[in-house]
Amino acid sequence: MANLNAPSGFAPVMYRDGSPWNGQGRLYCIAAAYTGALYVGDPVKMDTTNDGDANGIACVGIGTAGATVRGVIVAIGMTVSGTLQGGAYINPDNLSRTYRPSGAQSQNYYALVVDDPAVIFEVQEDTTTTPGQAAMLNKNANFVTAAPATGVYVSGTQLNSNTYADTSTLNCKVISVVQRPDNTPYIAYQKLLVTLNNHDFSTGTVGYA
Repeated sequence: MANLNAPSGFAPVMYRDGSPWNGQGRLYCIAAAYTGALYVGDPVKMDTTNDGDANGIACVGIGTAGATVRGVIVAIGMTVSGTLQGGAYINPDNLSRTYRPSGAQSQNYYALVVDDPAVIFEVQEDTTTTPGQAAMLNKNANFVTAAPATGVYVSGTQLNSNTYADTSTLNCKVISVVQRPDNTPYIAYQKLLVTLNNHDFSTGTVGYA
């Protein structure tokens, strides 16, 4: 059966010890001056242009292929008047908006980021040329960020099928193919379980040859 081509970035699933992800993350700022759009499921790195907000919350921006990352966005919102930074991860001016639009904004946005390097994520492979086969297991690979399709408001990021290698600085480490009836291994758009290998809190390791 063909796999559905429906990228949604990185979705936290479990920890490396096998326990389910507990829903926790850390608050980060998306500076008003930042000009990129950000969505749930996007990998992020530290924003070295905008270090942090006035309350000491560090700023993030979209992750870059081959660069160190801090984590993955699981919620985005704005400061609601009278609440702590981040509020309830909503946009009080537009409750249906669950992402941070592109272009400089009138105020900071805030993101809940899963920044624990022990978390395992599900991600779709892009299958630019040939789908990864058994040899990709325990290899490393970069992600490729992309805007979502029109009308979709989650990350368009996928794992780059052209980048499987042993190199320690690649973004992700492939753990396994997702075992689910709607996911056929080794064909286009397969869903994989990965960790963030090149991480701010955990030095990247080489893949297996």
